[in-house]
Amino acid sequence: MPRIVVVLYLSNTKMKPNKKKLKSLFIAGLVLSLFIFGAGCADNGEEAHEEGEISAESEFNKPVSIGYVLWEGEIASTNVIQQVLRQAGYTNVEILAVDAGPLYQGLASGEFDFTTSSWLPLTHASYWNTYGDKIDSVGVNLEDVRIGLVVPSYVEDVNTIGDLNGNSVMFDGEIVGIDPGAGIMQATENAIDVYNLNDYTLVSSSSAGMTAALQRAIVNEEPIVVTLWSPHWAFNRWDLKYLEDPEGVYGEAEHVETLAREGLKEDMPNLYGILERFAWTHEDIQSVMLDIEAGMTAEEAAAKWVENNPEKVKEWIGEE
Repeated sequence: MPRIVVVLYLSNTKMKPNKKKLKSLFIAGLVLSLFIFGAGCADNGEEAHEEGEISAESEFNKPVSIGYVLWEGEIASTNVIQQVLRQAGYTNVEILAVDAGPLYQGLASGEFDFTTSSWLPLTHASYWNTYGDKIDSVGVNLEDVRIGLVVPSYVEDVNTIGDLNGNSVMFDGEIVGIDPGAGIMQATENAIDVYNLNDYTLVSSSSAGMTAALQRAIVNEEPIVVTLWSPHWAFNRWDLKYLEDPEGVYGEAEHVETLAREGLKEDMPNLYGILERFAWTHEDIQSVMLDIEAGMTAEEAAAKWVENNPEKVKEWIGEE
């Protein structure tokens, strides 16, 4: 703020000062000083406001890195949150697909800003136990998810995991799985031990490879047992059933969490707020998954869902 000095003097020192006139001049000077002081404060306030706007704007220009695993549901949720962030004004939002282990390692090291792909408390338990103390749990984005072993419903004589014993020839001695780093694969290895499925081999593949094998078997009405989870578009397309798990190897219903790197809340508070509000239903995610399975790209399916659900998107962004 500029310094104001008000100088009052008499042009003729031999004249006797007029006290009334001197008082008037002093008051006028004081009023002028206060006016200029107030203007200086206003300028400072405007500068602070502009700095705040610049700070907020810089958050939207920062690169955002989202990690995810290549499961159909996580492909859907990741592409949707990318679209939501773009609509919110973020200009550089990148999504990167990795296995579960590198995903958690990347969050712990700050390589990724966040993920919407954490299945807890069981499926990703080993990764959370290893890296959880260096990762921020933001919140649950999907409730009541499930993993397990699944067969077509026409396989009538196999209803529990234990029923697989003695039927290995029917299934060619194989349990068709997905990528080897997935939590469901670790749980299935445990199930093989617990249920003594010594005549079976867990075949590593990918999510797409597993569903392709499932489709081939169903077209030919052949038995097959696969690792699968809910929500998944396969349950809408085919008549499938989970094998009962009396030993509880695959646990009860789980949830999907949004996880962030440490410090994201302080670095990008607006983004963090969006992640805190991000939560949807099985119906929401299933519609995106079905569009992808029907031939849309993941980005197209996500954009369609965002366009068709403006109220929910506004709620996540914080516009309502």
